Amino acid sequence: MTVPSVSFEFFPPKTLEASFRLWDTVQSLAPLDPRFVSVTYGAGGATRHLTREAVGALQGSAGLRVAAHLTCVDASRDETLGIAREFAAAGVSDIVALRGDPPKGSGAFHPHAEGFADSCELISALADEGGFNIRVGAYPERHPEAADDQADIDWLKRKIDAGATEAITQFFFEAETFLRFRDRCVAAGIDAPIIPGILPIENWQNASRFATACGTTVPAWLEDAFTTAIRDDRHDLLATAIATELCSDLLDEGVDTLHFYTLNRPDLTRDVCHALGVTPAVALREVA
Repeated sequence: MTVPSVSFEFFPPKTLEASFRLWDTVQSLAPLDPRFVSVTYGAGGATRHLTREAVGALQGSAGLRVAAHLTCVDASRDETLGIAREFAAAGVSDIVALRGDPPKGSGAFHPHAEGFADSCELISALADEGGFNIRVGAYPERHPEAADDQADIDWLKRKIDAGATEAITQFFFEAETFLRFRDRCVAAGIDAPIIPGILPIENWQNASRFATACGTTVPAWLEDAFTTAIRDDRHDLLATAIATELCSDLLDEGVDTLHFYTLNRPDLTRDVCHALGVTPAVALREVA
């Protein structure tokens, strides 16, 4: 089995305790030599300033290649590009460009009066700025706002054509979901790398609710398996086994790069990576 390249997603901490947890997560996963780590932005841009702080800390102290999330939500074009320039000044050249979710309770996404209308406009502007490696989101199952399955393919092609170089998918629970999506992307002429997003299930109830909210199918067999595992106190064992098997199936089909949604909890992600042959390669640089 091919040993994959990996990357990890973190979210910015909102409390001192969460800051320690993020750093513990970084210390645990950095030795696996990720291609990059990404830092999320939060619904409605709620963690915009925290994201900038976390990106700066990881870039400066951990010696990691950091990809900063950037969205179109609740900001003008000038404000959004100003943040991108701040990232660039800090040595961050990787951006995950997203439309972003509206603030909770606000209903559908509405562009800022002087902002970007959608992710394609943001990507095009970042490409015009120059110097950025732009990644985007992809949806192997229908996005809740998409008219049909083809709409997600069409949007992804538009994002690649606008200047994105790589896509990272929403998480999914069965390999066939990604493989069918990959085939459809190839048929549509999308030739940029599409990286499967993997969610090791730390908490089944939370993962199931999140999946429902973002349109990810929850197979009946998976729900039954976790119901039994929780009853028998084997939740983490099952979660590790399922994520490892999913990744192994993808690798058997030619996938060589995986992106893990860590939720700032490293143990399951680390265990899955070890099972796939991704073992410590470098030591985390000491904080100055």
